[in-house]
Amino acid sequence: MILYLILLVSCWLGALGVWWIWTRGRQASDLSRLKARLTGTVERDKTGRQGPALIRAEELTKGQLILQLLQRLELNQRLKTLFDQAGLDWKPTRTIHGSLALFLIGFTATWYAAPLYRQFAVVPGLLLAALPALYVLRKRRSRLRKFEELFPDSLEFLARSMRAGHAFSVALEMIHSEFEEPLAGEFRRAFEEQNLGLPLDMALEKMAQRVPLMDVHFFVSAVLLQKRTGGNLAELLDKLAYLIRERFKLRGRIRAISAHGRMTGTVLSLIPVVVGAIMFYVNPFYARFFVEDETGRLMIGGAIGMQLVGYGVIKKIVSIEV
Repeated sequence: MILYLILLVSCWLGALGVWWIWTRGRQASDLSRLKARLTGTVERDKTGRQGPALIRAEELTKGQLILQLLQRLELNQRLKTLFDQAGLDWKPTRTIHGSLALFLIGFTATWYAAPLYRQFAVVPGLLLAALPALYVLRKRRSRLRKFEELFPDSLEFLARSMRAGHAFSVALEMIHSEFEEPLAGEFRRAFEEQNLGLPLDMALEKMAQRVPLMDVHFFVSAVLLQKRTGGNLAELLDKLAYLIRERFKLRGRIRAISAHGRMTGTVLSLIPVVVGAIMFYVNPFYARFFVEDETGRLMIGGAIGMQLVGYGVIKKIVSIEV
C-alpha cells in the first residue's frame, strides 16, 4: 500500500513539473514575441540571424557570478565567438552551468557507485563536464569544413554575377538563395550588415572573424585590395577559386600518404587502454595495485602522461599544413 502511495505521489509531482515547464515555456515564448513586436525585429531564426542587441543584453542578467568570472578572465567574448563559429545559439553562462551540473552528476555517481575508487571520482566528473566543449568543437570543425567545401563554388558564382553586371553587394545577397548553410547564412549576414550602414570592408572583416579560414582571409584581402587599387575583381576571384581547389587536391594527397601514420598513432594509443581493461577483468587483484598503492598510482600516472606525449608527437608529425 505504501509503495502504491509513493508511486501515485511521484506521478502527480511529475505531471505537475511537466505542466510548470510547459507554462513557463509558453510565457517565455509570448514574452519574446511581444519584445519582437515592440522593437520591430525578430529573434534568431533558422538562418542564424540574431535579434536586436537590446534583447540579447537582457539575457546577461542571469548568472551574474559566472558572467563576472568570464569577463575577468576575458573568456566571455571568446566563448561567444566560438559558439558563433559553431552555429549554436548557446549562452556562455548557461554552458558553464551545464558543465558544472555534468561534473556533479559524474562525481556523485562514481562516489556512490564505486566506493573503492572514490579518489578517482573527479575523473568521470571532468570527462562529463568536457562533453559540451567537445560538442562545440566538433560542430565548429564540421561547420568550417562544410563552409570550406562550398567556398570555391561561391567565389566562381560571385565572379559570374559580376560579369553579368551585378554589383558586388547584390552578388553577396544572391549567394544566400543559391547555396546551402553555413555559407549562405554567413554571406547573408555580411550583406545585411552592409545594407544597414556598416562599411563593406568592416562587414567582410567581421565575416573573416566568424569564419577563421585562410581562404576567407585571402578573399577578404583580395576584395579590399581591389577596392583600394582597382582591377578586375571577377578574374581575381576565379584565380582564387582555382588556387583553393588545388590546395584541396594537395591536402587530399597528403592525407592519403599520412594515413598509415595516423592509424599507427591511434592503435598505439588504444593498446594500453584495452590491455588495462582486460587486466582489470581477468586479474583484478594484480591490477588493483595501480589504484590502491601509492607507487602504483605514480606509475599509472606517469604511463598516462607518457602515452599522451607520444600521441601528441605522432599527431604533430602527421599533421601537415597546406
